[in-house]
Amino acid sequence: MPNLLPRQPTTQDGTGTGTAPSDQAAQPPPVFDRRSLADIPGQTRGMERIGSPTQAEGGPTLVAPLGDQGRITGPATAVFGASLFTGSAQSSSDAPNPNYVLQPGDRVSVRAWGAVDSELMGVIDPAGNLFLPNIGPIRVAGVRVGDLQSVVEGEIRKVYTTQVQVYATVLSTQRIGVFVTGFVRSPGRFAGVASDSILDFLVRAGGIDPGRGSFREIALNRGGNTVARIDLYRFLLEGQLPILRLQEGDTIVVGRQRAMVGADGAVRNNYLFESTARANLTGRELIDLARPLPAATNAVIRGVRNAQPFSRYMSINELAQQTLLDQDTVTFVADVAARTVRVSVEGSRLYPSVLVADRDINLCQILDHIAVDPVLANTEGVFVMRPSLALRQKRSIDEALDRLERQLFLAPSATTRIAESRTAEAALISQYISRARRVQPEGTLVVMSNDGTCAPLRLETGDVIVIPERSQTVMVQGEVNAPQAVVWREGWSIDQYIEAAGGLSPRGNRSTLMVRRPSGFAQLSPSQPPRPGDELIALPYLDPKYWQLGTDLVTALFQVALAARVFINN
Repeated sequence: MPNLLPRQPTTQDGTGTGTAPSDQAAQPPPVFDRRSLADIPGQTRGMERIGSPTQAEGGPTLVAPLGDQGRITGPATAVFGASLFTGSAQSSSDAPNPNYVLQPGDRVSVRAWGAVDSELMGVIDPAGNLFLPNIGPIRVAGVRVGDLQSVVEGEIRKVYTTQVQVYATVLSTQRIGVFVTGFVRSPGRFAGVASDSILDFLVRAGGIDPGRGSFREIALNRGGNTVARIDLYRFLLEGQLPILRLQEGDTIVVGRQRAMVGADGAVRNNYLFESTARANLTGRELIDLARPLPAATNAVIRGVRNAQPFSRYMSINELAQQTLLDQDTVTFVADVAARTVRVSVEGSRLYPSVLVADRDINLCQILDHIAVDPVLANTEGVFVMRPSLALRQKRSIDEALDRLERQLFLAPSATTRIAESRTAEAALISQYISRARRVQPEGTLVVMSNDGTCAPLRLETGDVIVIPERSQTVMVQGEVNAPQAVVWREGWSIDQYIEAAGGLSPRGNRSTLMVRRPSGFAQLSPSQPPRPGDELIALPYLDPKYWQLGTDLVTALFQVALAARVFINN
């Protein structure tokens, strides 16, 4: 790729920290789409990289579904299917659904007009017939509501062959009473119509008791015999509910709850599931019911075995072979080390702005995949900002300021005059400490040496690679009279740049100068003049005759400024 950032040079024997020319000739160039390094194959290796753990290699994590990010993590508390009975009971509808089969006692309306004009609202007799004047009895029992129109029209046209229009509809179905008992909230006898389903009568009974009743063992008894067994899981998962014609005196019995197993964590269905058998639920069945997320790799089983607490940690495949007992809880987690890192690129670059690469890639290797404009980009000033380092820098600054405060307030004074002097100085220093605590470090890593070669730093997820633009100025700041940016001029010395900034202030000294490169590389007591884009900093000079507290103050403030890349002239 043209105009790529320079890599670290290798030694003459090809064993340097970079990639040797012989290795580059032996291996084909990687394919790069200018957007991502995810397509570059990693090294073939039998084990993970050996090294110290990083944030990307932390312990198991809980992952929430994309559509339910606000889910509260923790054990499942809701029984699968219990939401069926959270609403209020609905009254029976006078208009049954089209699949309802007509029975004796149902009320039907028939109207004919044209060659004959008649209207009838009648009840299906015990023989299953509906009598129409001038037509005779018509057999309608056993006919679906959706087919009633065609059946009646066909019988009428046998007599009146032409110029007759027919309209037939069901006015209401037969009223019945059904007993609901077993493990429901309010057992008893409930009125309805024959077209009502078992769910309607369960809702009228308050629903299945989620702590005692079974959603998978519901029986319909008639005349002392069981005519049907219903598993509501088939309705909840597949929408299948048996078509049953309830009759007067039927009894719906909800059985006792079977083994209950909870699923939580990285799952779509965070519920308590009932087993298909009396005593246990297989791991495969739980996986099918809970539907773990793609990120889930392991599971934690908690329960009781032989009256003792039980806990096991295993993979999803191992879970599928396990037998889960009543009251077990399975937590699905994502526990796999990321094989890639994701870093961002900022500054003077062409593309891309985000790179995804193998986790063992180093900075020198990844710079080869960042295209830049050599006229605008300062390829020798690259630096890395690492969020985890910024946290450590902040902690280090706070610890230094804490030590300074202890020295400030606990230092003994030999005389009263010294004590008064230190009290006045303590008030001033406290202001500096308060301001220093508000500084937010950037987590800058110096990765380029003074001669512009990069260090083979292993990258971490979240790193930001910054490529500064070329500058034609030198920033002169610190203990100078007029801190400002001075245009770089070839051949100028350090003293000339200081004079251009108004010269050193009373607290400045030629022995405390520092040059900082755009990469963050700092050089104390520089012997060479600054380059374009450098910072020339005059650090405050503290006379050795002053007491130790002053030295600690300057050290702490310098540490704060260096971490935050900010120097303030006070």
